[in-house]
Amino acid sequence: MAQQRSFNPYTENGGTILAIAGADFAVVAGDTRQTEGYSIQTRYAPKVFRLTDKAVLAVNGFAADGNMFVKKVKQRLEWYKHAHSKDMPLQSIARLIQTMLYAKRFFPYYVYNILGGIDEQGKGAVYSFDPVGSYERETCRAAGAAQSLVQPFLDNQIYFKNQTGEHPTHLPLPHVLQLVTDSFTGATERHIEVGDGLEMFVILARGRGSQELEGVAGIREVTTSDERERVFVINRDLKRD
Repeated sequence: MAQQRSFNPYTENGGTILAIAGADFAVVAGDTRQTEGYSIQTRYAPKVFRLTDKAVLAVNGFAADGNMFVKKVKQRLEWYKHAHSKDMPLQSIARLIQTMLYAKRFFPYYVYNILGGIDEQGKGAVYSFDPVGSYERETCRAAGAAQSLVQPFLDNQIYFKNQTGEHPTHLPLPHVLQLVTDSFTGATERHIEVGDGLEMFVILARGRGSQELEGVAGIREVTTSDERERVFVINRDLKRD
């Protein structure tokens, strides 16, 4: 009797990521829980990584592929910096990620990527990618285990879908941070693959003041240069089950 054999090296490791672009800032966030099925493998597995002072990448899906992909992207950015004595622009990083994903389309990285940061015009930008490289620029995007819970909330609060009346073009930073916190709090209550910790990366455009971040609990700056955009990390606790 014939037997069918298959090879599947992929697995889904849970967690959720999101990003929101503002007028002159971007926020990229992810939880820290890593799971396999209903088993929690670790309570601290970062999904958001600083690439440069103007670009932050969030990855979600198969954790091993995600970590390897981030490593390869950072390597390519380091080569670029050594060759050109400057960081790669955000739009070019998005195109680089698209090319790297598409090059592996026959055995793809099983990861969903969201790139957030500041473009060459000093505006906040978010790029979302599928595993084989299709991408687009958006104002907000969620991915991962709780995407079906978080994305409709963002559509309503950021794009103002199903709302009437006048709405602002861009939301202020404190309001965006609260929306991110609420998104993950709600997802943690409803989804076992989301929880433990929340990491929010805030990228501010060059020359933008950081007064709105003063006094925020659990914040630290990870900027590498005084002459460029500024990057902050905010750590929060989520429900532990």
